[in-house]
Amino acid sequence: MTEQQGTPVQLPAEKGQGGAGATYKVPLAAFEFENFRGKKVELSGDCKDVLEKTQRVGSVIVESGPWVAFELPGFAGDQFLLEKGEYPRWSTWTSCQNSYSLGSFRPLKVDGADHKLHLFENTGFEGRKMEIVDDDVPSLWAYGFQDRVASAKAISGTWVGYTYPGYRGHQYVFEHGDFKHWNDWGATEPQIQSVRRVRDMQWHKKGTPRSSPPDFRMMNAECPAFLS
Repeated sequence: MTEQQGTPVQLPAEKGQGGAGATYKVPLAAFEFENFRGKKVELSGDCKDVLEKTQRVGSVIVESGPWVAFELPGFAGDQFLLEKGEYPRWSTWTSCQNSYSLGSFRPLKVDGADHKLHLFENTGFEGRKMEIVDDDVPSLWAYGFQDRVASAKAISGTWVGYTYPGYRGHQYVFEHGDFKHWNDWGATEPQIQSVRRVRDMQWHKKGTPRSSPPDFRMMNAECPAFLS
């Protein structure tokens, strides 16, 4: 079954304070049941096991972010990007019925307005390469990456990749750094078909994608066979 992330209800913009392990003046609030009912847990930083504080998480409000939530405690399992907004039920962060609750949370580091991402067909930064600069790409298929992205370098900014075009399917967060193998970003196979930038209100006041064409380049020198 095809998965698709729902759209959160957007809250009014406030200045975020991104940073791994950072503390927010206005935290994330996790609720036990859907529609913000039941026990409320407020988070201002990393939470390795939210289930120590509540039996389950049925809805979330992010007033300052972004954050990444995980299916399981210990920052394990499927990942879910939670940007500023309201998530009244599980279908607003995923449509995968196996991921109807959340087990751990941490704030994401967004350290500037610039974004650059390198994607590679093979592990160890080998094979065909794609460079994406300051924009979102709803389909890698159109630019030569049919199914396989096996390694990546997040040169600047924070990104989220999806297994299907149109920002659908499993989500994988790329913070600044090198990812030599798809296991490094938590995947079980080398499949990414769309990527977008993670926004922070400190740098992106409107929090919406730009309308200009994407700036990216295909690099073929590492894999001459693709030139034929």
